[in-house]
Amino acid sequence: MSQVLAIENLSLSIAGARVVDGVSLSVAAGEVMAIVGESGCGKSLTAAAVMRLLPPAVRQEAGSIRLAGVDIARLRESEVRGLRGRRMSMIFQEPQAALDPLSTVGTHIAQSLRQPLHRVRAEVLRMLDEVGISDPARRIDQHPFELSGGMCQRVMIASALIGRPELLLADEPTTALDVTIQAQILDLLRKLARERGTAIVLITHDMGVVADIADRVAVMYAGRIAETGPVDALFAAPRHPYTALLLASIPRLTDVPKSVLAVIPGRVPGAAEFGPGCRFAGRCPLTEPRCEAEPPPLAPIGDGRATACWRWEQMV
Repeated sequence: MSQVLAIENLSLSIAGARVVDGVSLSVAAGEVMAIVGESGCGKSLTAAAVMRLLPPAVRQEAGSIRLAGVDIARLRESEVRGLRGRRMSMIFQEPQAALDPLSTVGTHIAQSLRQPLHRVRAEVLRMLDEVGISDPARRIDQHPFELSGGMCQRVMIASALIGRPELLLADEPTTALDVTIQAQILDLLRKLARERGTAIVLITHDMGVVADIADRVAVMYAGRIAETGPVDALFAAPRHPYTALLLASIPRLTDVPKSVLAVIPGRVPGAAEFGPGCRFAGRCPLTEPRCEAEPPPLAPIGDGRATACWRWEQMV
């Protein structure tokens, strides 16, 4: 599979503090790569950097972001605008907030083609049908407030995909949706990756969603990648203490009723509290002096996996 997105050593800072630090990952055509981690770990900022939509307070200090070999960070803003919607698109959280309440569904989607609706109406109708919206001939002239949350999310997906982009970034695409609609959205994304060859980066904190749809996963903690690898292998045998604790905290049907849920002790450090070593050291059960003094590199450990832990072999 050809590589669509390659992020190398990406570092983002706010007021001098590196909130994303040395992130590297790649996504191939037709592949679903999940980036998972707790709120505030840098997942959404990484996606925003790819789209060149970083808030003014965030600065890219280092690294490259290449879309099919082109470094997005070196392009002029006018050139990046030409890529958005055509070669790369993004599905944002809370679709009802992201959609323009004064525009109809059809007008919103047509904007992605930079055309008035009357010129591309047939194409918009086909796209609405492709993403599973019932009665597209009626929905195309409705406003977002007339649709359910699941319908609005499908409109966002239609808007993101009508330009047939090579790369789709989906930031928590199933947030606030009920489990039935969530399953339908995930099935749709999986189908798009398989049939269109779209490279998908899925931003989520839900390990269940990762297990359901992703091919590979990158686990982030406090701005750094802790572990990457194929989903099945990583879930079966995590090689980073944070990944293992994260998986252990997921409730299971086999748990004894009213039993105490597993938790990760401590809290995620703030950006001003980052020490020189591993950022998980203060919460890790395997911490040794070296962990607090020296940051472990994200190093390959075989079978397409990599981990950033000095003591990963003790996880076996």
